[in-house]
Amino acid sequence: MPFYDFFCADCQKRVAVFQSYKDYGVVSPVCPDCGGKHLKRKPSRVRIAKSDERRMEEMADPGALFGDVDENDPKSVARAMRKMGQQMGEELPQEFSEITDRLESGESPESIEQSLPDLGGGAGASDD
Repeated sequence: MPFYDFFCADCQKRVAVFQSYKDYGVVSPVCPDCGGKHLKRKPSRVRIAKSDERRMEEMADPGALFGDVDENDPKSVARAMRKMGQQMGEELPQEFSEITDRLESGESPESIEQSLPDLGGGAGASDD
């Protein structure tokens, strides 16, 4: 698939942009997140297809996924959350990105939780 990795100087994110082979190098790419036009090509990440069984096995090892997490450092928690999200191999809700972005900026988990009251499953959610 002709997806190319870029870094957007406007929103400071790494993004994947679809361009046909015919358009590559001819049509300037646009950031899919912010619409910015200041993109710089980055080497593509290597993507390895894993079976659902393999992903679940890797997630079952808490040391591999969370071994270096400092629960008192929001940035460390965000890195672990992003890693877990990538391991899941499926599209995650917008809230997931919002929370990890806020953690990466240094905001405390408690502050985020207070600003997102429906985070735990919505009104009436129980702890059964």
